Amino acid sequence: MVRVRIAPSPTGFPHLGLIYQALFDYAFAKKNNGKFFIRIEDTDRARFVEGAEDKIYAGLDWVGLTEDESPRKGGEFGPYRQSERQAMGIYKKYALELIEKGGAYYCFCTKERLEQLRKSQETNHQPTMYDKHCRNLSKEEIEKKLSLGESYIIRLKVPENKTIEVEDLIRGKISFDSNLIEDAVLLKADGFPTYHLASSVVDDHLMQTTHVVRGEEWLPSLPKHWLMYEYFGWEKPIFIHTPTIRNPDKSKFSKRYGHTGVDWYINEGFLPEAIRNYLALLSWSHPEGKEIFSLEEFIEVFDFKDIKPVGPVFDLEKLKWMNGEYIRNTKVEILSDKLKEFFKDDDEIKSFFKENASKMDQIILLAQSRMKTLKEFKDLVVYNPTELSLQEKDFAKKLKSEFENIKIWNKDNILNAMREILKTTGAKGNLLYKVLTGKDKGLPLPDMLEILGKEETLKNLH
Repeated sequence: MVRVRIAPSPTGFPHLGLIYQALFDYAFAKKNNGKFFIRIEDTDRARFVEGAEDKIYAGLDWVGLTEDESPRKGGEFGPYRQSERQAMGIYKKYALELIEKGGAYYCFCTKERLEQLRKSQETNHQPTMYDKHCRNLSKEEIEKKLSLGESYIIRLKVPENKTIEVEDLIRGKISFDSNLIEDAVLLKADGFPTYHLASSVVDDHLMQTTHVVRGEEWLPSLPKHWLMYEYFGWEKPIFIHTPTIRNPDKSKFSKRYGHTGVDWYINEGFLPEAIRNYLALLSWSHPEGKEIFSLEEFIEVFDFKDIKPVGPVFDLEKLKWMNGEYIRNTKVEILSDKLKEFFKDDDEIKSFFKENASKMDQIILLAQSRMKTLKEFKDLVVYNPTELSLQEKDFAKKLKSEFENIKIWNKDNILNAMREILKTTGAKGNLLYKVLTGKDKGLPLPDMLEILGKEETLKNLH
């Protein structure tokens, strides 16, 4: 059975990059009748944020990528929190087994020695990596140090003078010079495992992960993980390193340069289906060249081998365009429900809905063609008259008089009245928006004023 996972750390609300990764996992699992599970990697207590795990679930649920197995759902391969697996002694057990198999060794180097080594290497313009000082300690030396209670870590034993050939589903075979690969730390002095041991090998093996899908920043670590699978004698999963999302300036997509948190997109009024659709197209293309498609269709046609290895550029304006397309293709009654939910804590827009209940479908239909996000609805329809200058007040008074003379209140007659007042006063069109709405622009005024009605319009012209 296909088993794929995401393994987020509970350090805050999920990053859009996590959703990007989860989308591929989810689609591949569903297409192959497999399982998509979550393993929470919470052993880094320094960065742990209370409540962050629940936020991860909330973000995935919002975007429609709910998992099959996780700490909250359980499953036959639990526990699904790394801290709980750590408490069971799983990682130390396998680190010691790796020593017995000749694939790892005890390292007793002090922090001071390692710091001095790093400084010396930097001074001499050498690669900063461990010098294998403890690699050839005799059995007697090791036993003596252990009996004296000396602090130690466990390191991977990378073979010397070898070419390590690995395979990635997207990039094919890749060769690494073993002399350029550090003897990575597998188990730290406090007994906690590093990512290399726990997440990439032991947990994925024990939880029967068939496809390890992760960002391309982990590609240089692949030979270390490849070696461990071989040392243990375990069947390797298929490795897939997805291209990293980039900002328009090609820098890594990060909070420093843009909006990366899922919560920002929720608060701005993006639709989850548009987010999914856009993320799918960042490094993959629909076989028929489509830009708009459902999650179900994506699941049907997606395959990891079709992902392009080039880092995609995240274009917020393109996402807004796509979100607008989804809004325009949403039935008015469904969009009305979405707007009510989005503005449920906004008293002003709630009052607007209540006061214009009989007209809301017409108002939404008019706004629908101009909205790119749900948030924009309020600015388009809620009018906030501002303080006018004497000249503007005089214009408003004349406009009100012109409107009062309209016998049949419809958009054509409203438009004719507007044209007449602009002609006689020589004013610009944006002055109409200012005196009527308090804004510089918005929905087509004749259409909107017809919907609001003559009485409401005249009331706004004070």
